[in-house]
Amino acid sequence: MTKRARTPAIRALEQAGLRFEPFEYRCVERGGAAHAASELGLDPHAVVKTLVFDAGEAGPVFVLMHGDRQVSARALARVLGVRRAAPSPPAAAENITGYRVGGTSPFGSRTRLPVFIERGILDLDRVWLNAGRRGLLVAVDPREVARALDATPVVCTVARTD
Repeated sequence: MTKRARTPAIRALEQAGLRFEPFEYRCVERGGAAHAASELGLDPHAVVKTLVFDAGEAGPVFVLMHGDRQVSARALARVLGVRRAAPSPPAAAENITGYRVGGTSPFGSRTRLPVFIERGILDLDRVWLNAGRRGLLVAVDPREVARALDATPVVCTVARTD
């Protein structure tokens, strides 16, 4: 692993004792999980997006979602028992996590947030997750991710995005 790959997320993964493999790719300003999957020759379903949602009275939360799916804010709000949930604006998400949007990781975040993981992610053998900067993913076992983050499995998928 290169020196510049030592992000807070990488350090947190190491501290948690998770086995992971880093993957760097050419990053563009827009494109997200679909672009990362294309660059690395991966199935976008296995590239996991780390999203920050404002859950009203429950505060901000992380939602881990398949790269080819979208979060249903309505379903998420129901799961959380709040009136409404919405994606946090990029500036707010960056302030909360310390990461630039597009490189957000649930590991090593500036603020520890509750983590909700789309249940189907746990059915995969391996997923690719942002590692704290754009252009850097780590391959990990999703069940180990859920355990390390004390993530709550949920169903809040609205549709495929491909």
